[in-house]
This record gives sequence, structure tokens and C-alpha cells, in this order.
Amino acid sequence: MENPVNIIGSPVNSILIVDDETANHIFLTHILSPEYTVYAAKDGESAIKKALEVSPDLILLDIIMPGISGYEVLAALKKHEETRDIPVIFITGLSSSEDEEKGLAFDVVVDYISKPFSAGIVKLRVRNQIKIINQIRTINLLSSTDQLTNMPNRRSFDNQLNRDWRRMVREKSQISIMLLDVDKFKVYNDTYGHQQGDVLLQEVAKILVQSAGRSSDFAARWGGEEFIILLPNTDSNGALDVAERIRTTIERATIPCADGSPTNVTVSIGINTLMPEQNSSVVDFIAQADKALYTAKETGRNRICRNC
Repeated sequence: MENPVNIIGSPVNSILIVDDETANHIFLTHILSPEYTVYAAKDGESAIKKALEVSPDLILLDIIMPGISGYEVLAALKKHEETRDIPVIFITGLSSSEDEEKGLAFDVVVDYISKPFSAGIVKLRVRNQIKIINQIRTINLLSSTDQLTNMPNRRSFDNQLNRDWRRMVREKSQISIMLLDVDKFKVYNDTYGHQQGDVLLQEVAKILVQSAGRSSDFAARWGGEEFIILLPNTDSNGALDVAERIRTTIERATIPCADGSPTNVTVSIGINTLMPEQNSSVVDFIAQADKALYTAKETGRNRICRNC
């Protein structure tokens, strides 16, 4: 289920409350739910399961619980890529400096809230951490987004490729990549001007995002007039189908100039497909797609080449 949206259109932050006392759940949910999406777990095992399921922005975690303790929950969350960086506020009746030091030794533990709870302190400490989380998220988004096309940039693509690469190794599944280059882009720029060239790149970006239809597909601007698309769990024929859909859509598209006059372009695409293993090279994987793109350009443009 998607998180609700606040009045300015941004997703509401989510919080997972982990405490074995029902009264604490009711109290914390009551004071936090007006501002956040709140999830709850009553023991360590269900907390780990819920965290993996919903990926909350912040966890309020009791230390002393039946079964596994809050410390053990933290250790378990650190083992999963999806949960290892979620910040945690300990909620606890323990008050010794030794207990506080033990908790803060975990790099994701950002604060303590002592029992019995004060509604004002809980709201302020949670609000402060959520503010930090959102600021970091905004910075990360800006640093990973291409400002012209609003697509993910090369840095963002590299991070996604590394994640999907490891997953394909584990799952023993194929992954495809395609490099796309706008044909004769310099000529287009010289003819219609650099501002119109920017419009062209923005229109191509929209087509790529729409054509990479699955949520797992990942399209990014590679640099200049080059774009790149990652297709996990996709064989060579599947990648060819996507590439042909992109090529024909761009070929048929009309990109208007400021005066309303129409322009058209074509693209060349290089594809590489691999079932990666532990010793497979990501660099070579991309290089083979680049080699295929070069062949597509050299043999006439407006075409697709696979592992040529």
C-alpha cells in the first residue's frame, strides 16, 4: 500500500514502533499518526519482518523485549541491504551510561527517548530526525538527477547497476543493458540551436522513461546525447523488443521548435545481455554494449545491434 500524501504533495514519512507493551503502542501511535504513517510490531522477530516489508523512514525500538532484544534486532537489520541504514531511536527505561553507550555504538542509532514518555519530547525528537532524513534525501536526489532531463544521472545508474548486478548473480538470472545515442545530434544542434537541442533531449528522455515499462527497468542519461537503460531479468530477445519499441517511437515522434515547425530524429542502440557470475566484469558488460552501439552507428544509424 502506498503511503498517504501530505498537503504539499510529498509522501508522508513512515515510522515503525517496536515495543512489547500495548499501552506504549497506543500512546505513540496516537501522538505520531497525525503527522506520519505509523506501523507497529510487538516483538523483535515481527519488527524485522515489518521493516523489510515497509522500509520505514525511522524506527522507534524498545531495547528490552521478550525473545530477541533491541540490540539483536539492530544486528539483524544490518544484515539486509534494505534495512541496514534505517535510523533508529531507542525507546527504553534503561538509563545507565553503559546502556546508552552500547546503543550508540550502532551507527544507525541516532537518539534515545526514555520511558515514561513525554508526548512533547517524543514529537520533537522524532520531528528533528525526520527533518534530517528528508534533508539528506533531497541532497541525494539532487546529486543523482540529471538537471536537464530530470532523469537519473550516471552516478545514480552506477549505483542501480551494482545493486541489480548482485541480485542477478544471486538469482542466476540474465540482465540486459542498452546504450542509445541520438543520431547526428551535432548537426541537429547546429541547425536548430542548442536550446532546441535541449528540448530534443528532454523529449527523448520522456520516451525512454515511458518505454521502460516495468518498475524494475532503469533509464538514465549517460552523458551528452547518450542514454542508458538497465533491464534486469531480461534476455536478449526481451531487450531487443524494448529497443525496437524505443527506436520506432523516437523515429515517429515530432519534436516542435519554438516557432511550431516540426523536427525529427533517429537513434542507434547497442545491446548486451549476460547472466553475471561472481567474477564477471561490470566494466566489460557496459563496454560490450558500447561496442554494439558503435557498430550500429557505423552500419547506417537508426538501427539496433546486439553483442556485435
